[in-house]
Amino acid sequence: MADSKQIQQIVERAVAQVLDRQLPKLQAELVEHVIAELPAQPSHAGSGGAAAVPSSLVHAMASIHAGTTQKEILRSLLDASAGYAARVALFVVKAGAATGWQSRGLGNDDAVKDFPLDVSSGPVAHAYQNRVAAPANIAEMDRRFIKQFGGPDNEQILVLPLVLKEKVAALLYADGGSSALLDAASLEVLVMSASTWLEVASLRKQAQAHREAGDTVPAERAGAPVQAVTSFPDPFAGHAPKHVARSPEPEPVAEVVEVASAASASAAAAPATDPFAGLSTEDADVHRKAQRFARLLVDEIKLYNQAKVSEGRRNRDLYDRLKEDIEKSRATFQKRYGNTAAASGDYFQKEVLRSLAEDDLSVMGANFRR
Repeated sequence: MADSKQIQQIVERAVAQVLDRQLPKLQAELVEHVIAELPAQPSHAGSGGAAAVPSSLVHAMASIHAGTTQKEILRSLLDASAGYAARVALFVVKAGAATGWQSRGLGNDDAVKDFPLDVSSGPVAHAYQNRVAAPANIAEMDRRFIKQFGGPDNEQILVLPLVLKEKVAALLYADGGSSALLDAASLEVLVMSASTWLEVASLRKQAQAHREAGDTVPAERAGAPVQAVTSFPDPFAGHAPKHVARSPEPEPVAEVVEVASAASASAAAAPATDPFAGLSTEDADVHRKAQRFARLLVDEIKLYNQAKVSEGRRNRDLYDRLKEDIEKSRATFQKRYGNTAAASGDYFQKEVLRSLAEDDLSVMGANFRR
C-alpha cells in the first residue's frame, strides 16, 4: 500500500505521546499489580517481620523501575536480587545457548562473563524449557559451574527465567552462599518486574526516537483507529559471547498496539513544554529519573498506609502518622540522587506534598519541615 509507511508513522507518533503521559501511572499500577500477586508472606523473626518484607521488596522494585535503559534495568535487577540471595548471576540466552553476563556475590561483577552454562539438563533446562522458576540441589547444576564457582552451604539453588514476550532472554541463577539467604518468592517478583519494565522501556525508547525524528499526527487522520507493529529490541544485543556466533538475522519480538480513536485524538494535542529544555541531555535525564524515583517511593508509602493517609489528611497531622515511612524513603532518595544534578530539584519533598498532601501543606501538620 502506497501510504502504509505514513500510516505507521502516524500511529507510532500517537502511541509515543500516549505512552509519555501514561508512563508514571503505569509504573504505579505495575507495582500494585505485582504486589497483589504476591503470596502471603510468612512471619520472620517475631512481630512485624512479615510487613517489613513487602516494604523492602517494593523499594527493590522501585530501583528497577528507576532504570531507563536496558543495561540499567538489568544491573538494578542484579543489585536488587542480591538483597534476597547471597549469590546471583545473570546468563544471556541466544540461539539456544546461555552465557554469563554479570553476577553479584561470586567475586567481581564480571566473574561469570562469557561462562557457557549447560541448558540441556537439570534446573537450567527446566527453567528454560518451561519458563518457570526451578528450585533444585546444587548437585543438579552444570558440573563446570560447580567446579568454577562452588555451591551454597545448604546446597539449595534457584534458576529463574527472564521472559520477554514469551521468549526466555536470560536466566537468573541464585543461591544462599554461606548465609543461606535465598528468598525465592521475592526473586520471582523481581524477575517478573524487570521483564515487564524492559518491555515498557523498549516502547518508550521507540516513542522517543519518533518524537526526535519530528513525526507529526495530521489532524485529519488523528481520529482513525489503526494498528501498528512495534518491535522490542534485544536487551542483550551488545553481548557477543565468544563461543556463540551472532545470528545473521535478528529475531525481534513484536506486539500489535491498537490505538482507539479517542486516544489518538488526545495524542494529537501539543506536548507540554519540557521543564528541562535548558539542561544538557545528561543532566535532564538525571532529573527525569529522580522525578520518577520520587514518585515510586511516595506511591509505595500510599500503597501500604492508605488508612493513615486518610486519617492524616482528615486530622491534619499526616507527617506525624507517616514520619518513619517518609524519612526512610527520603533517605533512600537522597542516597541515590542527593549528590547528583537532580538534588536541586527537591523532587521527593515536592512529591510528598503533591501526592500525599494533595498540594495542601497544612494537612502535613506543624512538625513537617519544608
